[in-house]
Amino acid sequence: MTTLFIADLHLDEARPAITDLFERFLASGEVRGADALYILGDLVEAWIGDDDDAPLPGRIAAATRGVADAGVPVYFMAGNRDFLLGEDFARRAGMQILPDGVVHDIADEPTLLMHGDVLCTDDTAYQAVRAQVRTPQFRAQMMAMTLDQRRAFAAKARADSRAYTGKTDETIMDVNADAVARAMRDAGVRRLVHGHTHRPAIHDFSLDGENARRIVLGDWYEQGSVLEIQPGQARLRGLQLA
Repeated sequence: MTTLFIADLHLDEARPAITDLFERFLASGEVRGADALYILGDLVEAWIGDDDDAPLPGRIAAATRGVADAGVPVYFMAGNRDFLLGEDFARRAGMQILPDGVVHDIADEPTLLMHGDVLCTDDTAYQAVRAQVRTPQFRAQMMAMTLDQRRAFAAKARADSRAYTGKTDETIMDVNADAVARAMRDAGVRRLVHGHTHRPAIHDFSLDGENARRIVLGDWYEQGSVLEIQPGQARLRGLQLA
């Protein structure tokens, strides 16, 4: 059997083709026959709250609920764009929310699952902002705003993010090797799956004298990207737009 992983879809009303691809993929026999589907963060471009009345959240909930109703567990881990997604939406969508840094047995191997942003420790400016917005106080402040105010806030945050990434060295925004080793060592695993960096690859390396593997999921900007894990095998592949 196969376990499937996706991340960094950044679903947005402005990119309908990607949303269509997401819906087709989740309706496919491949997904409906999988052991489980994991969504490791940044499912949407911006999540402004479970009370969002725009069409996109409803489409997402219908797609994931269809997978769950087919008997396939759907796991969701928040990223830096959708950390406000909560239990209300998860129940509607048939998803189980996972904490960042959880270990699950995947194809009989303990595997550390992360969104990946906490591994980018060289990007100190980002880490400072991350620490600020993940507080209960920030969540309460956001949810006290009207939906229109939250939409305006999210639009400005996206613009600021684009400006920041456009002027920041890409190597600073990538994961730090010491942070990766420390996270895997602390979790007691030799396999890590994460997203966030948009650099899909399978990295084999040595960790404390043992073989280790870090698998990076791809983004869904120009195409889809999925990781398939079966016993003794891991494969990254793209999903083409219609």
